[in-house]
Amino acid sequence: MCEDKVKGEGCGKKEILDDMSSKLGFTPQILQTLSELEPEFLNKYNMCNNRLLSDGALPAKTKILMALAVVASKQCERCVASQMQSALKNGATKEEIMETMDVIFITSGAPAVAACRDALKMLK
Repeated sequence: MCEDKVKGEGCGKKEILDDMSSKLGFTPQILQTLSELEPEFLNKYNMCNNRLLSDGALPAKTKILMALAVVASKQCERCVASQMQSALKNGATKEEIMETMDVIFITSGAPAVAACRDALKMLK
């Protein structure tokens, strides 16, 4: 897998996309587009993505929930949906996601919660 290679070097764009898709459970359309426009960007993104989706001092699930809160605060609905899918794929429970929603509301208010509207449907 690409994550085993130093800084993603030597990974082809198909290998990187396949690796990300297996971790996320889907391939975000923006990554497909970026891989066609600028393959080097995909390598950089992959390095960051591997840090987010790998356990370290913080478990990957915790980092993904943090990312969910950040993108919600930016009111990016597509980003929220992507992070929600990733959170669920990485074992986040409904209770953990709802506590994250509390943090989103406390720190970013109702507009950030509204950005989660469609993504929350994934919990049903």
